[in-house]
Amino acid sequence: MELYRTQILLEKSQHETLTQIAQEESRSLSDIVREMLDRQLQYRQRRQMMLAAHELQGDYNTDSALTEFTALDGDEFLFGDEDHATG
Repeated sequence: MELYRTQILLEKSQHETLTQIAQEESRSLSDIVREMLDRQLQYRQRRQMMLAAHELQGDYNTDSALTEFTALDGDEFLFGDEDHATG
């Protein structure tokens, strides 16, 4: 992981809380902030994907061309018939 030096401004209460967490967990303040940022970025990405899926739901429900192959989405299609697998 490549790290970049940057400066951010925090409110006093934010800094105090983050510092306390870092001390309790024997970690650096930077590590705590990176972890929280990662979580927030992942949340935002999932939310954007959910919103996009929601926007497409109407098309998916009304356009049969989008669901023609739905029956092939089962585990048997993806992983084969495990009862008859050789291994």
